Amino acid sequence: MRFRHTHRPGFLLGFIDFFTAGLFFLVYMRRGLQDELDEILGRRTQRYGVAYLLGIPTLFIYTLVWMARIAEELRAKALELGIGGKLTSYRHMFDWNVFGLPLCGPAVATARFFDTLNKVETELNRRQKMEDKA
Repeated sequence: MRFRHTHRPGFLLGFIDFFTAGLFFLVYMRRGLQDELDEILGRRTQRYGVAYLLGIPTLFIYTLVWMARIAEELRAKALELGIGGKLTSYRHMFDWNVFGLPLCGPAVATARFFDTLNKVETELNRRQKMEDKA
């Protein structure tokens, strides 16, 4: 699979999502991002819409834990591919969303998440290109 959605502006996406109380990602995740995550992680992940709905009665704690778990899986995939540098993680996603709330923390966490996702997709695209040439 060739990933077409690399180089997303993570901080901007997180900022918009924060001020729309997660509704922005309900639309954004359905536009191919959920399928890309499934492809990268090698399994069908729970749909964000379901996690969002389950988050409503839990004050979005369920949604946050869901996203933090995806972040940790994405970090593991990045390490498996030999990608270094600052990567997303469960702790980074959770801590910035909870303790960084007054400081645009969700946008910071989302920026790191999408930065890691972009690195993984770029590496997978590079490897696919190398296979196609061989």
